[in-house]
Amino acid sequence: MIRGADFHTYLYLNNTQYIICVTDNKTNEKIYSERLAIEENSTELKLSKLDEFLDSSILKIEKKLNSFIKDIYVILDSKEFHSIKLSIKKDNNGNLINSEALIHPLSDLKNLCQSNLLNKKIVHFIIEKYVINDKFYTSLPENIKCNIFSLDTEFICLSKNLIENIEKILKKYHISLIKILCATYLEKYKDNTDNNIFTTAGRIISGHNSNEVLLTGKITKKQGFFERFFNFFN
Repeated sequence: MIRGADFHTYLYLNNTQYIICVTDNKTNEKIYSERLAIEENSTELKLSKLDEFLDSSILKIEKKLNSFIKDIYVILDSKEFHSIKLSIKKDNNGNLINSEALIHPLSDLKNLCQSNLLNKKIVHFIIEKYVINDKFYTSLPENIKCNIFSLDTEFICLSKNLIENIEKILKKYHISLIKILCATYLEKYKDNTDNNIFTTAGRIISGHNSNEVLLTGKITKKQGFFERFFNFFN
């Protein structure tokens, strides 16, 4: 029997195909994969056949694994994602700039974003740039003191209604949605070691992008600062 902690299950959705893929957590190699081509002539994501696809594939996967699929990551390739750019400047009074100094400005940015997104949910929260002592950084530097710093951030958001519709279908099979992942965002982080988008997703989930504030509420490993921060505020 393969234990649930030993594999990740992904569901990839776009307007032309659905793919369900199970990967080994240690090697990131595929254990199982199944695809359904969507022949409807549409440029938008349709969920009309998702129930049928899961009904035909979940049982086969669980028999192969000899284990139940309890949760899943959904990768969406959709035009329904909406990006918001926000910046914030803070006084630091000559103190050391570190992760603790980011708690309040990140919380302020998150609250500001959510207050303007009544029908959308934050899917990815990325720090694009740090400006410290009038110098630009792509990652948080170590052992630097400053009077003022600023953060440039991006929020990738998605319709709550779409997420809820996906969750309703998954619940029929007693599967919980762990996280939605934006396919376009994942494509930016592909490298020569990635065989497919599921490999990239695995690296992003494990914290490959140190500037992403991971919003997952599920605790699957020892958490870094940003994970602890947002589990606390959520």
